[in-house]
Amino acid sequence: MNGIKSFCSGASDADLLLVSAQKVDNEGLLIALIPTKRTGLVVLDDWDSFGQRQTDSGNVQFEGVAVFEEEVLTTKQQSSSIDLKSSIRTHIAQSILNHVLLGTAEGAFQAAKEYTQSSTRSWLTSGVQIATEDPYYIHHYGEWFVKLQAANALAQIANEKLQATWDNRQHLTMEQRGECSIAVATAKVQIVKTALEVTSGMFEVMGARATSAKYNFDRYWRNVRTHTLHDPIAYKLRDIGDFALNRKYPQISPYS
Repeated sequence: MNGIKSFCSGASDADLLLVSAQKVDNEGLLIALIPTKRTGLVVLDDWDSFGQRQTDSGNVQFEGVAVFEEEVLTTKQQSSSIDLKSSIRTHIAQSILNHVLLGTAEGAFQAAKEYTQSSTRSWLTSGVQIATEDPYYIHHYGEWFVKLQAANALAQIANEKLQATWDNRQHLTMEQRGECSIAVATAKVQIVKTALEVTSGMFEVMGARATSAKYNFDRYWRNVRTHTLHDPIAYKLRDIGDFALNRKYPQISPYS
């Protein structure tokens, strides 16, 4: 194996790597499980993102790395036909990430609420004595609560659609797969927008003291901001819009 792979999350701590590579002759895909310390394999340890730092999602370089027959899990030949059952994997991965982002947003909401209740001071012209009675703070929490509830509801709808798709995987149609893709994408758009809003806006209901490094409240925004850039929702909205207007299902890809 030769080449370089980016976003190799967890590789720096792994004993084994699950790797895939295109064959030189373009005759298909090889998937194998190989030791991380194999000669020619270098984990570059170059992940320096301001978010998702603990994922260690840096690059791994392969220079003449041997792969033995007993390490090969499968080899797939190029085919013009689409294996719909295998393509459900994309929806499973997308759903996992949806819940990571939703959980981060919910965690930020809870952290902000506890801080507002215990530490935030009322503004001098607010006309109230305690921050939890400030009408602007109450408005923010109301907005975020509604959007988080909407995100959670769409996530549950997507989960139900994914379960039904999985249950019917042996007889899956393009239409059923497409409906699942749209449901998962719809949830993701709402979750991403809500997560970005909550994790950045939380400081407005906590105040300047909440920016102290000892609280590390900015980790919520840093993680969400970094994670969401790997899969831009602009393309999700394009797929959703094309479906809503033209009843076209998203093109099958690693992200849809």
